[in-house]
Amino acid sequence: MIDLKRSGGYEAENIACDCFWGLEPGSYVRRLVGLVPSFARLRVLDAGCGEGKNAAFLAKMGGDVIGVEISARALQHARNVHADSVVKWICEDVRNGVWPDQYFDIVIAYGLFHCLSSRQEIETLQARFSNATKVGGYHVICSFNDRDQDLSAHPGFAPCLLSHDTYLHLYQGWTIEAKSDETLYEVHPHNMIPHHHSLTRLIARKPHGSWLSRRT
Repeated sequence: MIDLKRSGGYEAENIACDCFWGLEPGSYVRRLVGLVPSFARLRVLDAGCGEGKNAAFLAKMGGDVIGVEISARALQHARNVHADSVVKWICEDVRNGVWPDQYFDIVIAYGLFHCLSSRQEIETLQARFSNATKVGGYHVICSFNDRDQDLSAHPGFAPCLLSHDTYLHLYQGWTIEAKSDETLYEVHPHNMIPHHHSLTRLIARKPHGSWLSRRT
């Protein structure tokens, strides 16, 4: 059974709208295009893919994409909205995923980490993603941070909020290709409540001999 406060925290939104998050990929997913010469045959994990906008975009770019999402409703929206996509959609808790070492070229965690239960859980999952990423591979992260959150549009949601610097520390030893700590102002279509979130976004590249690849 899905924990509505933690498993994405957005089940009310998934119920209210068939395409709540829209079709355009995240800004840092688009930014990745300028860093990767070709996505052809690259293995991509979109962890907590939601309605699939990032997964579908990278699949169109030529990636071999797996989209993992705990909400069956959100994943059904993904299948409906991106009916022509070749993404392999998997409905499961990404925390239960098992992946070979250095398997993926790209791991996307857009809006995932703040939906976990604790800093330890975030660190553990990030380390597992790191082990599953090839040398030279990329992580693209977007997460609420602890600077400034207005959760009035998300009643009942209790995100796990780490600092921007903590997220950067998780990628110590990696090459940070892009990073930002910005405030996003938005209005969601299901309740039209203006609100804002402080967001950490980053793109990090795994170097040779990364100590993070040996943490687990």
